[in-house]
Amino acid sequence: MLTKLYDAVVAIGRFQPPHRSHLALIERAVTLAQNHVIVCIGSANQPRTVKNPFTFTERADLVRASLPPADAAKLVFVPLEDNIYNDQVWVAAAQQAVARITQSKQIGIIGHIKDTSSYYLKMFPQWEFIDFGYLNSLHATEIRELYFKQDATLDYLSGVVPPPVLDFLRDFKATDHYQQICREKAFIAKYKQQFAQLAYPPVFVTADAVVIQSGHVLLIRRRAEPGKGLLAFPGGFLDAVKDKSIEDAMLRELQEETGIKVPEKVLRGNIKASKVFDAVDRSARGRTITHAYKIVLSEDGAGLPKLRAGSDAAKAEWLPLGTLQRAMFFEDHWDILQYFLGNWG
Repeated sequence: MLTKLYDAVVAIGRFQPPHRSHLALIERAVTLAQNHVIVCIGSANQPRTVKNPFTFTERADLVRASLPPADAAKLVFVPLEDNIYNDQVWVAAAQQAVARITQSKQIGIIGHIKDTSSYYLKMFPQWEFIDFGYLNSLHATEIRELYFKQDATLDYLSGVVPPPVLDFLRDFKATDHYQQICREKAFIAKYKQQFAQLAYPPVFVTADAVVIQSGHVLLIRRRAEPGKGLLAFPGGFLDAVKDKSIEDAMLRELQEETGIKVPEKVLRGNIKASKVFDAVDRSARGRTITHAYKIVLSEDGAGLPKLRAGSDAAKAEWLPLGTLQRAMFFEDHWDILQYFLGNWG
């Protein structure tokens, strides 16, 4: 029986980190592709976290180094950014990336539908689905859970990841990035422990202020974990006793964290839009639903309002919109900014 061949085969994954099951899938794709295996690496351009510790370039290099040179020569790597609030934008980005590589109609997409996290494989009906099947192995989530412990050894990974990945993980343990991720992982575990005895997982309510003036946006730099050093919007948790509304919580947090020299009445009067952002996994701390408010201040000739960072922020600053990138931002704050700028609907 002849095996059907495709001009190109698409493989989508996060590869955090690449393990033997990932490599087996890509090697199978190589046997089915006459020209290209297009490896779309998801969660590209994210800051380093427990969930996304390795960069796009690191992951692409590891996949390439783990394959025979003849197989690796067929691979084309594509960075694919997450868009947790708009699947169609994410799908369009994948379609456009593949179209830049091949205009052929003979395209397959390879994978295995193991649970609800594999739903994305059904979002490309124009490409023929190739069911790779299930390989019993540690998942990348389990590998990260074991790896990012301060006392972790790598012996248990020798049969799970290929040698180039094992060497990389050994070297990465000596970096400041590894130590930071371990600290954040420990912080999140301790944070969740205080709610462990509750009958049901808690749901947190927060408010964020997206303040824009003259092509600049007001941001804080986080002082501590989680997201130490990353940019975020001024905001925080609703005070169930003191805050009369979520809008009041937003204004209180804005003033506490930035000391912005604008009267509350002016801030409230310049609220142009608001939206709830409630993706299930938007925060590693647990289910956290935020209400973000877009405030657009008019140029009054006096320049950008003066700021004074509060105790929760290492710094409060006005940053030009054109200088910002996803990798600078905490959690989903980049996505929130893109929504209010009109870059996704």
